[in-house]
Amino acid sequence: MTETVLSKNKIPIRLTDERWIHITEEHCEMTGMRLDVLDTIANPSEIVEGQRGELLAFKEIQTAKYLVAVYRELSEDGFIITSFMTRRVNALNRRKKLWPV
Repeated sequence: MTETVLSKNKIPIRLTDERWIHITEEHCEMTGMRLDVLDTIANPSEIVEGQRGELLAFKEIQTAKYLVAVYRELSEDGFIITSFMTRRVNALNRRKKLWPV
């Protein structure tokens, strides 16, 4: 099943079953957090620039623990690449901030 959510740029972003399986196999702590990943894209605290044109949306979901959703926007749609949890918000904040500006 593919689910879609609108990014802050109003671009539909897809999360496919294949990607979700990849995410949960690589990051077992993400199991059961599919809706949280989609919500992070739709309602992030911040969005920063990735190293290869991808976007990183993130928000705090527990005290000092952040959910990061990595995705790519194309001209008319986009897709989720991966997602993970981190406590290293300073590393994210060193990247170029795209939203809010």
